[in-house]
Amino acid sequence: MTDLHQELILILDFGSQYTQLIARRVREQGVYSEIKPFNFPLERIKALAPKGIILSGGPASVYQLDAPLLGKEIFDLNIPILGICYGLQLISHLLGGKVTKADHREYGHAMLEISTAHLLLENIAHQSKVWMSHGDRVEQLPDGFAVLAQTPNAVLAQTPNSPYAIIKHSTKQIYGLQFHPEVAHTDQGERFIQNFIYNIAACHGLWTPQSFIEESVQHIRQQVGSEKVICALSGGVDSSVAAALVNEAIGSQLTCVFVNNGLLRYKEAEQVCYIFEKQAKFNFRYVDASQKFLARLENVVDPEQKRKIIGDEFIQTFEAVAHEIGEVKFLVQGTLYPDVIESVSTKGPSAVIKSHHNVGGLPEKMHLKLIEPLRELFKDEVRQVGRELGLSDQLISRHPFPGPGLAVRILGAITPERIAIVQQADHIFISELHKTGWYHKVWQAFAVLLPVQTVGVMGDERTYESVIALRAVTSEDAMTADWAKIDPEVLGGVANRIINEVRGVNRVVYDISSKPPGTIEWE
Repeated sequence: MTDLHQELILILDFGSQYTQLIARRVREQGVYSEIKPFNFPLERIKALAPKGIILSGGPASVYQLDAPLLGKEIFDLNIPILGICYGLQLISHLLGGKVTKADHREYGHAMLEISTAHLLLENIAHQSKVWMSHGDRVEQLPDGFAVLAQTPNAVLAQTPNSPYAIIKHSTKQIYGLQFHPEVAHTDQGERFIQNFIYNIAACHGLWTPQSFIEESVQHIRQQVGSEKVICALSGGVDSSVAAALVNEAIGSQLTCVFVNNGLLRYKEAEQVCYIFEKQAKFNFRYVDASQKFLARLENVVDPEQKRKIIGDEFIQTFEAVAHEIGEVKFLVQGTLYPDVIESVSTKGPSAVIKSHHNVGGLPEKMHLKLIEPLRELFKDEVRQVGRELGLSDQLISRHPFPGPGLAVRILGAITPERIAIVQQADHIFISELHKTGWYHKVWQAFAVLLPVQTVGVMGDERTYESVIALRAVTSEDAMTADWAKIDPEVLGGVANRIINEVRGVNRVVYDISSKPPGTIEWE
């Protein structure tokens, strides 16, 4: 079997908000990519033997005392290198060029003009729009470098801010782009990346959903042997695809356990049971533990306490199921690549904003070995793998749902009445998004029940009832998100239905905050 990791594009992260996007763009071209911090040791780079290296952008200036730098030895590895924005400036700085603060910060669209033909620029128009985001500029190129393109008429700055928009070394395979080809704002951006991967780094394109499945199945069989495995199945995309992949590998050795904690979406328990027990015919167990969960959550309002209670109750439930099955050695978990690389950012592990939405702590407390078959994948790749495995598009295209469920969408105390309110409101919202064609245009959408009541008038009578907040965001990977600009007519129709159909609600509001500074979920 061909090793699909043998073609690796290594991305060194200097703190750019677009680093994950670079990795995703490389993979979209059929080549495996990994993100490592900028100070990843040279010896480990040699051991990985990447076909190419991309130096990301970043917020620093290369001439700052505390700027993230790397050793010049990397340029002697005879591995093709592409610097993007800060990466281009870093190449210039380390190899003897001059980088200074620009008179005008170049941010937004600029018109790129190619001056010299090259394989890096194959099938790219002589003039095209590119996306700039930098406050420094290269004043003098290092010896041995030539210019391939410039931006003589920056759209916003109206100055020749980037005379060195694309550069290359005359004898070594070292290249730099002052703009960001990974963002959608750059015309033909994917072609710049494609040309580097195939024309410069000489890749062939081994990274496909099918090749990933084949390699994963083989690895899981070797890892598990004849042991028993359980999967914490939530019915969401990640756990469902993880379960399907492991089931493909070991079949009846896997038991999928779906726990109803009483905090699921409208009729979700019935839907998940139908898909996995009736349609897919998995080795499946349904556990209704809703009364136990809700009893422990009574009068609890602190979101972190909610999470800890839910996590602990999940642990107890899975322990009981594992004991019934007997001699379970492995637990399947739907960890994704963004979860992995957050811990190796340029500034070290990220601060804990809130406990992870997925059920955490199970392997350590239950002494189970982890199987994380999706830990190399981004969300869009998970969906591709799921489709390849034959899971229904209805399941694969579902919006993300937090592990604690509606507990973090009911602000304040959790009661059966409040659960019913948010379930009905959320169901109406999602139904209307499907009906109006908006559901697949947004990354995630849901309703939140606020811990406030407001005055209203219904049927000529004064009311004092609850408020529902609607949240819908667009995103590439959930690391950042913007509020979705849904048609006002659609939102008006949703609000009208909720107020008329959901008892106890007399007001609906729409959340127009982005991430950052907010988070996608409210708690």
